[in-house]
Amino acid sequence: MRRTALLAACLASASLGPVPASAAGTKAAVAVDQGVLQTQVILDHLGFSPGVLDGKSGMSLTTAVKGFQEANGLDVNGTLDKSTQTAMAKYQSIPATQTVTLTPELLAGPYTNPLPKSPAKQADLPELGYRNAMEKFGEMFHTTPAVLIALNSADTKLSPGVKITVPNAIATARDYDPKLPEKWRQTLSGLNVDSQQPQGAKIVVDKSDQVLRVLDADGKLVAQFQATMGSKHDPLPIGTWKILGPAYNPPFHYNPKLFWDAKKGEKKATLPPGPNGPVGVVWLDLSKPHYGIHGTPEPSTIGRAESHGCIRLTNWDVARLSLMIKPGTPAVFQE
Repeated sequence: MRRTALLAACLASASLGPVPASAAGTKAAVAVDQGVLQTQVILDHLGFSPGVLDGKSGMSLTTAVKGFQEANGLDVNGTLDKSTQTAMAKYQSIPATQTVTLTPELLAGPYTNPLPKSPAKQADLPELGYRNAMEKFGEMFHTTPAVLIALNSADTKLSPGVKITVPNAIATARDYDPKLPEKWRQTLSGLNVDSQQPQGAKIVVDKSDQVLRVLDADGKLVAQFQATMGSKHDPLPIGTWKILGPAYNPPFHYNPKLFWDAKKGEKKATLPPGPNGPVGVVWLDLSKPHYGIHGTPEPSTIGRAESHGCIRLTNWDVARLSLMIKPGTPAVFQE
């Protein structure tokens, strides 16, 4: 696989001791609407990802609702109308949150803090890991540190035995294919990616509504993910391509010549793997040279920021997508 050249094309600490959640470098706590959060959680479990689970209404939730409606033969309007509520009623037993007891294993790093911004300095690190336990838990439960603070308290101590409330993104099955690399299976579990996923026969990336859709062999929509795709400098490559294969927990080969926004004087560098790397936890290689579908170190920007032409998902969504597709899967990119 052309990983060395292709991964270069899409750039876009806590300790085991008691640590206040507010000391993890987070933004101010946000208000969390439990009803909205439950809807987000249900959609997340069903494969119609709203991105970050934050208890907020907005375009990401509207888009996820549209995906659910399309998959269930409902009027696609993005609102929780009566027919949509009826269709979702069977999933109301899925709670918005769960209580998790912290353990040494959950709190364990390694962490990368501070995390330098320059590629040259990042290249000297062994791993581009989470900066602290709060950031780790944010991705583990498909949310943000700010939401975790809102669900608990700014004074919550991150130490073994402490119980915290988290969005209910907890996987219901973790019997991953034993043929997958052990490190990748650990990554999937750490991101709460359920091992039981529908199989996709085709991917459709739609620029108009910033989503990636997964269709089965009958053309039925079985999953949908919020995505960031292209920019005026690096537009989405419209056309039909194929998935060539995955690179799990990949390094990143930075070549400043490939980036219009590279800083003057920057040199080529090989960045180590990790969830805070430019392409996140997995790269799905495309037949279009220098393009792929990958993760991100900034999940809250998905659907809002721009990319260097590639398709960027949250780490948990792209990891989930990797279980749905195989090499040779068609990928249609359309306006």
